Amino acid sequence: MKAATFVLALAAIGFTANAAFAATTDDVKWINRCVADNKGDASPEVILKYCTCMNNKMSDNETQSISAWEKTHVAEHGS
Repeated sequence: MKAATFVLALAAIGFTANAAFAATTDDVKWINRCVADNKGDASPEVILKYCTCMNNKMSDNETQSISAWEKTHVAEHGS
């Protein structure tokens, strides 16, 4: 894992509007994977915010990656 991506993910989680959201190591892992999956699709800041938002919409018990989950949860993806 790249240190810069990890730091960016932690920063995004820290600035998340949902104050009740608690970042875990698992959240950071999934967000970093999403960022890597979407690299080049938009600016790094936009991708990080998007991945953090999608992670927040997912259940803590979810086993799919954010990228796989969004394909099966179209309503959540668009909101």
